[in-house]
Amino acid sequence: MTNHSEPAGMTGEAKITLRTAGELAEALPYLLGFRPDDSIVLVALHKGRFGGRVRLGIPERTEDWQAVARQMAQCLIGECERRDGHPDSVVAFLCQDAPTPGAGTGRQVMQRLRPLAQLLRTECGGLDVPVTEALCLSEGRYWSYCCARAECCPAEGNVIATDGTSVMAATAAFAGIQVRGSLGRVRARLAPWETALVTEQTRALDAAAMELVPRILAGTPRKEVETETLDLARLVMRRLADAPGAADALTADLKDDELLAHDEAASLILGLQDRLTRDRAAEWMEDEEGVHALRLWRALARRCVGSYGEYAAAPLALVGWVAWSLGDTVEADQALEMALDADPRYVFARLLNEARADGLDPEPVRRILRAKRTDPDLDTDLDLDLDTDLGLDPGAASDTPAGVAEGEATSAGGVDGPRPSAVAVPGGAADPGMSRAARGLEAALRRRGERRPGAGTRPARAGARAPRRPTESRRLRRRRSGGDG
Repeated sequence: MTNHSEPAGMTGEAKITLRTAGELAEALPYLLGFRPDDSIVLVALHKGRFGGRVRLGIPERTEDWQAVARQMAQCLIGECERRDGHPDSVVAFLCQDAPTPGAGTGRQVMQRLRPLAQLLRTECGGLDVPVTEALCLSEGRYWSYCCARAECCPAEGNVIATDGTSVMAATAAFAGIQVRGSLGRVRARLAPWETALVTEQTRALDAAAMELVPRILAGTPRKEVETETLDLARLVMRRLADAPGAADALTADLKDDELLAHDEAASLILGLQDRLTRDRAAEWMEDEEGVHALRLWRALARRCVGSYGEYAAAPLALVGWVAWSLGDTVEADQALEMALDADPRYVFARLLNEARADGLDPEPVRRILRAKRTDPDLDTDLDLDLDTDLGLDPGAASDTPAGVAEGEATSAGGVDGPRPSAVAVPGGAADPGMSRAARGLEAALRRRGERRPGAGTRPARAGARAPRRPTESRRLRRRRSGGDG
């Protein structure tokens, strides 16, 4: 087994050596920051050190495997060549539990995924990068597709160490590296409600739309709606801050939901559909203020129920931005992906998504937003700036959103399945090789802080949307068309 050394933390001061397949299997959650489930993971190696990595859900249809394997190999190796040079080798992981756990089910999963492992080895080898190890992780055990020796790789697999007493776990704990739960748990905190309260929240959203939309149509100044929205958000954030803490995420989310009334959530969701209001809300991104804002944006994302699912793009994008700013790249990536699922044309999420994949440090963005707080008269529209600078057309049919670190993207390129995303080495700052999108995001935000008051009111180029405003809900449109509105 080839030895692999990897910094345990971003400082690179502590190093560990991984000598066996079991140590590689145990190290995977620490490399990603979460426990992957139903995932293909490729990790590049440069002179014995881990480099870039890509992760993707395992396609259900076996006929999609070859195209996905080719895309993942090209994505990982191409990104590594752009950043760190041609990788020496790749380690592949296939992570999937059986639908119905039981004796021998892990081995069945391993056998079913064997052709996929071979395709990954073939595609990487075709790009002159050998796969030195390919592991299947299932039901708490691991199998090697590259080793046939029964003494080290028995047919029943080997147990993955999870007691937290290994050298890997101890070094990670010393370095302050935390492993989140599965991605499913991360996304569950942001998913819309599926309880009996959905009906009440939908009524509140309808009522808020019936109150707000006529005001906008009657010419209510945009700034007035912004002020009302931000004042209400501050009120709720203070309420959340004063509440006692909870021991686990589920309990914390339930308490936050209890502290947010249906009508308050509805007013905030609709108010944040205005992009300038959302930009002002994005300024709550640091320290305790950022923590409480993140709790609020999560709660609002959970309230975008029923026909209001598209409205979740705004709070989810804010979750992504604040989580990234606070250093939680796992939640950031999942929130941005979910924002693009809700609205693939949502430019703010798309650009943050690309910036995350390209390793852009969030500090330049924070610095510009801090400056904006000191001069609130700079009332520009960030989305229109990004549209102009990056050539994105939010009014056109959406293409595939850019990849996010350790995340997934939607299908594109003729493949009926998700497209992999390139992943930057954690902690990497912006560099000359980063993409045009990442450079444009930083430049647009910098100019935003330099503009004179009143700038940014120029007409957008053809195809760009006007600042996003709340629109009438479907129920409201039906009532108006029926003459009872």
